Amino acid sequence: MLHVGLCLVALFVVSITHWVYRWRNLKCNGTLPPGSMGWPLLGETLQFIAPSHTLDTSAFIKNRIKRYGSIFRTSLFGSRVIVSTDSELSYMVFQQEGRSFESWYPPSFRKVLGNQSLAFMHGSLRKYLKNMVLTVIGPQSLKNIFSEVETVATRNMERWVSQETTELKTAVADMIYEFMGKKMISYDPAEKPSENLRENYEAFVRGLYSFPLEIPGTAYYRCLQGRKKVMMMLKNMLQARQAKPNEVQNDFFDYVIEELKKNDTTLTEEISLDLIFGLLFANHESTSQAITLAIKFLTDNPRALKELAEEHELILKKREKPEAGLTWEEYKSMTFTFQIINETLRLGNIAPVAFSKALTDIKFKDYTIPSGWVVMACSPAVHLDPVNYKDPLKFNPWRWEGMELKGSSKTFMAFGGAQRYCVGADLARLQMAIFLHCLVTKYWWQPIKGGDIVRTPALQFPNGFHVQFFEKDKRQ
Repeated sequence: MLHVGLCLVALFVVSITHWVYRWRNLKCNGTLPPGSMGWPLLGETLQFIAPSHTLDTSAFIKNRIKRYGSIFRTSLFGSRVIVSTDSELSYMVFQQEGRSFESWYPPSFRKVLGNQSLAFMHGSLRKYLKNMVLTVIGPQSLKNIFSEVETVATRNMERWVSQETTELKTAVADMIYEFMGKKMISYDPAEKPSENLRENYEAFVRGLYSFPLEIPGTAYYRCLQGRKKVMMMLKNMLQARQAKPNEVQNDFFDYVIEELKKNDTTLTEEISLDLIFGLLFANHESTSQAITLAIKFLTDNPRALKELAEEHELILKKREKPEAGLTWEEYKSMTFTFQIINETLRLGNIAPVAFSKALTDIKFKDYTIPSGWVVMACSPAVHLDPVNYKDPLKFNPWRWEGMELKGSSKTFMAFGGAQRYCVGADLARLQMAIFLHCLVTKYWWQPIKGGDIVRTPALQFPNGFHVQFFEKDKRQ
């Protein structure tokens, strides 16, 4: 028995040694980018998600750029990763989506976002789902929801001005959720206070970029529990709507229910619920972060705020009826507003990374990206590169004068690019622009406390950003 035991121990040691050897000595039909794979399984994940208290590119990325260059290898979330801070490579990856690369996320992300999420779809199914979404939030649909966005923003600001202090990130997220919840699933938290979808989304968001340890008490575990509760609520809502087929709400659920009825549909209940879950999360979280950051920047930059206010006051002066709502033509004329938005997105890097898996060996410059490896495009390193932007950490909306203010490029990829361009980009810009219009034409504000920023690597406001709002005609 002792002999058998010793043999088993020896076999275990040899297996582990061989596994570690293979981990350290990677096969490649060419030259791999330099770098370190860190510890087996862990890789360098803990260093990657370590909090950073600055808008600058994280220390994890900057230190490795200094040591290895703009392209390097590592291991994150149990996967072999090529990190790209090279604008040419990142742009090429977006351009080659569906050919040499396909979108990919770590298994821990898939578990929280859902296996049937739009982010993980490819080919014809992704195109089909994307077209579904565009019926609600695509460029042609925005004109139909334009006035609703303004109405919701106005109603919420009227409430904020009556409060001694408002935590802006939470308040804006509530405002966006009020609109999107109504538009997507006819959800009104005032009617069902016990079913607070937003609170469960908050638990989900806080654990999204945490270390994937599924143990009670961890942020990741709470994240999964938040998702579970939201998905159960959405499923109950969908089934309740299906039980009353004659009740039309004019929302995205209507479209989903009609698609599910078709005999030849590729849509399933699981796909539709994951789709709605992802859309509600992506819009309310990313746009509320961007708006909060924009207000923080404007608070610290009186000159930018003055020019922004002048642009919107001019819009009011040109109207026959100043109290009338915004028009589409007025929205399209907001040149400086879009400069503010672009600069906020460039500095904020709301979506700091994008993952893609190589479908074949890829040659780029002197390196080979092996098939099956993941490329992580790191937009902060591009947006904050002094080669691309002078004084990159300075909030300077005037740098966008005369430049393209929409879409993406090799040096501006706030919404991704090409086939990976965010389906909700136009909606996010519209929500930001209308919010800023309503704010600077009717109100002013002063900061109370908070406003500190932390990246993990996602942008967060750990202490919130508390401000007090005042009506403009009651300026103290």
